[in-house]
Amino acid sequence: MKKIIATERAPAAIGPYSQAVAAGGFLFVSGQLPLKADGARVAGGIEDEAVAVLENLKAVLEAAGYGLEDVVKTTVYLWDLDDYPAFNRVYSDYFVSRPPARAAFQVAALPKGARVELEAVAWRGDE
Repeated sequence: MKKIIATERAPAAIGPYSQAVAAGGFLFVSGQLPLKADGARVAGGIEDEAVAVLENLKAVLEAAGYGLEDVVKTTVYLWDLDDYPAFNRVYSDYFVSRPPARAAFQVAALPKGARVELEAVAWRGDE
């Protein structure tokens, strides 16, 4: 059985999708953009945007009863791979030990003019 996860602590989906879906102990978190909970875009550079997407990820995880320690895979979409080192500095503050598997890609464009988007899969073996 799948359960739809939604929280007001993160921006609402900007299309026909859920913030996250829980199924069989897994949590599939949709791509998080650098938006505030009210949908306004975060001002600043890649570091500010990275903090925003990771804080949104945390909010969605917590709404489902998960935490960053449960994340097993992330995918990062960067508008410019030159932002990769700066993104990594912020990311490493959130995943200090035992970081999840990850892939990162440069893309031609992201919704809302974002420089970064991050999606994640979390797992809890107790379900």
